Amino acid sequence: MTTTDGRVGLDPIDVRFRAGEAYEIRVRDHRLLADQPVDAGGADTAPSPTELFAASLAACVAFYAGRYLSRHGHDRAGLVVTASFDLATDRPARVAAIRITVRPPTDLPPDKWPALRAVASHCTVHNTLLHTPQIEVDIQ
Repeated sequence: MTTTDGRVGLDPIDVRFRAGEAYEIRVRDHRLLADQPVDAGGADTAPSPTELFAASLAACVAFYAGRYLSRHGHDRAGLVVTASFDLATDRPARVAAIRITVRPPTDLPPDKWPALRAVASHCTVHNTLLHTPQIEVDIQ
């Protein structure tokens, strides 16, 4: 779908209150949950929004890495992408650092790792973080 200003847009993502600090996220026909840890007032029934943010980056890196593996005749089985992050200690509240580790399948020779790193580090989510999008919050 193309927006009125020429950008390509996707279906909206809706987030609705469930209970306590939990929210249901609706993406097309999919349902996800977000909650807060107990020490932040939640019931820890699902990942926090910040954890989902880091998970989104890790999943995007995994997708791009998987595509690279397939294009070069390697099996995706065994591919593992791990994300960890640090929160800033000052204000505003934000993620200060994210570390992504890609563990390729054992059949990928080490001389192919730099190319895999180059492809994986240019996924859509990573590119978005490097080129901050315009964010607009409206109340209707």
